[in-house]
Amino acid sequence: MLGMQIEAKTIGTAWLAIARRIIDEGAKSAYDAAPILELERVTVSVTRPASVDSIVSQLGDPERLAWMHANFTDHSLVRELGDARSYASRLYDYAAAGRDQVRWVIDRLRADPTSRSATITTFEPLLDVTYIPCVSLLDFWIAAGQLHSIVYAHSIDFGAKGYGNLVELAYLMERVANGLDLPVGRLDFVVKSAHIYEPDLAMMRDAVSAVAV
Repeated sequence: MLGMQIEAKTIGTAWLAIARRIIDEGAKSAYDAAPILELERVTVSVTRPASVDSIVSQLGDPERLAWMHANFTDHSLVRELGDARSYASRLYDYAAAGRDQVRWVIDRLRADPTSRSATITTFEPLLDVTYIPCVSLLDFWIAAGQLHSIVYAHSIDFGAKGYGNLVELAYLMERVANGLDLPVGRLDFVVKSAHIYEPDLAMMRDAVSAVAV
């Protein structure tokens, strides 16, 4: 069984679509002892991902968006995550060894546009003793003249943070696509645990009712 499939054209409509499904069909569970509604094994497919999205701009929290953008662009340790290494440090300085994985993807696909192994990870098993990054595997390839990506996450909070994750994944795709002089194609986001924390449910009910998707 493949799990739930959600198709959307944009980042914003994808976020609201998965949030609505979690609210309507999610099972009660807990994550780090905090109550959540959860769907298991969800694939969110976005046909036109873009880092600037009108729905996210309208409904997203600017401070949370700024926090997520800093996580993906600033190499500083993330205090809110127990001083874990940021996504930026993992992507552009893997294992604190100076390895720029994003540049490696661009170079690999430029050298071989048919490559099916332009695959990178944020997981640093020798360093990640307590915190395990939610987004851990990013896979890029070229098809029909476009750059596509499949991303795996062990869990994503589609209340407070999921839209920020989607925006930053689109930003990464844009960065790689620009390096290859290609348009951005499809983003498939595979999530083992798609959830919303209980305190955010009322906020998300208001959000999904505010925009028809």
